[in-house]
Amino acid sequence: MLRTLCRAGGALLKNPQRTVPRLWVTPAQQRWASSLPMNTVVLFVPQQEAWVVERMGRFHRILEPGLNFLIPILDRIRYVQSLKEIVIDVPEQSAVSLDNVTLQIDGVLYLRILDPFKASYGVEDPEYAVTQLAQTTMRSELGKLTLDKVFRERESLNSNIVHSINQASDEWGIRCLRYEIKDIQVPPRVKESMQMQVEAERRKRATVLESEGTRESAINVAEGRKQAQILASEGEKAEQINKAAGEAQAVLAKAEAKAKAIRLLSDALAEQNGNAAASLSVAEQYVSAFSNLAKESNTVLLPSNTGDVTGMVTQAMTIYSTLAKPRPRAESVKMESEEEKNEELEAQSTLTQ
Repeated sequence: MLRTLCRAGGALLKNPQRTVPRLWVTPAQQRWASSLPMNTVVLFVPQQEAWVVERMGRFHRILEPGLNFLIPILDRIRYVQSLKEIVIDVPEQSAVSLDNVTLQIDGVLYLRILDPFKASYGVEDPEYAVTQLAQTTMRSELGKLTLDKVFRERESLNSNIVHSINQASDEWGIRCLRYEIKDIQVPPRVKESMQMQVEAERRKRATVLESEGTRESAINVAEGRKQAQILASEGEKAEQINKAAGEAQAVLAKAEAKAKAIRLLSDALAEQNGNAAASLSVAEQYVSAFSNLAKESNTVLLPSNTGDVTGMVTQAMTIYSTLAKPRPRAESVKMESEEEKNEELEAQSTLTQ
């Protein structure tokens, strides 16, 4: 029996190694899966790889990284799955947006195998299945958006595609990590219209900015004029207040001076020979006024005794003495009552007549 096993092992060593179908090949990277290893009883599995073992044509187990032992002839390594993150280029395809614009769009898909058993037995061609799912999901999501939103909401579009792929790929043991849109191409006419729209928007923005600048300039000029008028009125107000205050102070000063002069004059008149001094002053003023007659106007009113200076001075002093003489209040009240009675008697006599 041992001889038979040795012959079978030799036959296995002579047979060429079988290679794995190109499961995760991309045109840009030309990445090939590692070849299927032979059953040499003692096997060393690399890190981040999962070897699916079948025993007599039926799934047996998955070899973990490190040292593993298999039974020759009965056990066979059927699949080798990489647990690293895998990058797949999604081919360019055409899609129609919500506003009936045909777009040419492609992308990049990042995924990882979480369950080697489902990835080996759940789907025949994982690359083709995931690529087709990404393309159909992309067309479906683009059909829900207008052209303007496709460019603005690219991030939400990517997240929706990833969510849709993960819902379908759970049965395959594959997890989509992210999806990125590489390029979006629009028809030439649409591109020209978009360029015209951008130029019109820029012209509109420039016009708006220019009008806003004109408005701000007019507002600033009006504010400047307003402030200038306010300052001018405040200056005029302050000038009038200062002028009025100065005139009031001048009037007060004149009144104080006049009152002081009157007090001095009254003190002088109360002294001995005060009346003589007052008569002299009145005579001087009369002579001065008489000398200025007919200088400012041709019309002159003169009393009958213009040349009698002594009589004029005596008359002025008599008026002064009458005004200066104190009159008792009782006599004044009595005289007023007598005058009122006389007026009443005259009024009654007039009525009787």
